[in-house]
Amino acid sequence: MPRLLSSGFVALVFIAASWAAEPGAAASRFVPDVAYLAPDRAEKLDLYLPAAPTKGKLSRAVVWIHGGGWTGGVKTENRAKEICTTLAAAGYVAVSVDYRLGAGAWPHNLHDCKNAVRFLRANAAKYQLDPERIAVAGGSAGGHLALMVGFTSDQPEFEPTGVATPYPGVSSKVRAVINLYGPANLRTRQEVDAQGAPTGKFRAVGPAAVYGTDNPEAPVYVRASPVTHVTKNSPPVLILHGQIDLTVDRAQSEELAGVLVKHGVPHEFVRVAGAGHTFDFETWNKQPLSRDLRPVALAFLEKHLSL
Repeated sequence: MPRLLSSGFVALVFIAASWAAEPGAAASRFVPDVAYLAPDRAEKLDLYLPAAPTKGKLSRAVVWIHGGGWTGGVKTENRAKEICTTLAAAGYVAVSVDYRLGAGAWPHNLHDCKNAVRFLRANAAKYQLDPERIAVAGGSAGGHLALMVGFTSDQPEFEPTGVATPYPGVSSKVRAVINLYGPANLRTRQEVDAQGAPTGKFRAVGPAAVYGTDNPEAPVYVRASPVTHVTKNSPPVLILHGQIDLTVDRAQSEELAGVLVKHGVPHEFVRVAGAGHTFDFETWNKQPLSRDLRPVALAFLEKHLSL
């Protein structure tokens, strides 16, 4: 079982893989394949609702963004189901989104994720949720997009407009971000050794077609890097990163945490000793401490969505 190292404002000392709800937890209501983009778009979202919402009480909401290197992944992955089911059982409205992938995806993938936030806000009355208490979370490439959603809210450069959004005038602002091992600075991403230590050699962010170039000095890498957009007004962030991540070097989260400190942004940073990339997918999530990620994440959301 991986051990933990923690910093920032983390109060809990254990973390592990599974978000699965405790046995006997109330089931959520599941609504698959909900249209949230323009009519000509094939991508949909899955909606998870509390089984028995309290009359007169508004739920909080979370958008989950899957990973896959900006070229793959689906909203129906097992992790997404566990996360969203757990959130719904805890009283949240949760959505898992499919978004544009592959060649030419940037910045349309970000626009799609922002449209998911707008969808929740525009349908707040329908789903009995508080439009001012929405968070975003994601893993790997999804973590990167979650950070970008959080740090660029309502910036015209990054907002979908015209036919790209069914929700003109609706804000994409979120109150909190959960980032699982997502790239934070595309210009400084490095190759790593077998122990997960950065080597100093630049690691191409992914297929050149996604961003149009693999040149780390290209302006798009600056604009598409979450650290570029952190300000004192950025939402609180929970960072989770395995210490032997061989895909996204741990220095990415270290750099992000440093930038958050510089700007005075509330954050929690959990380093998972002995864990690699997508550690939350691994088979040891059925061991006794497997519930520990759930209270860490839920406590973070409770703290920052209850203000």
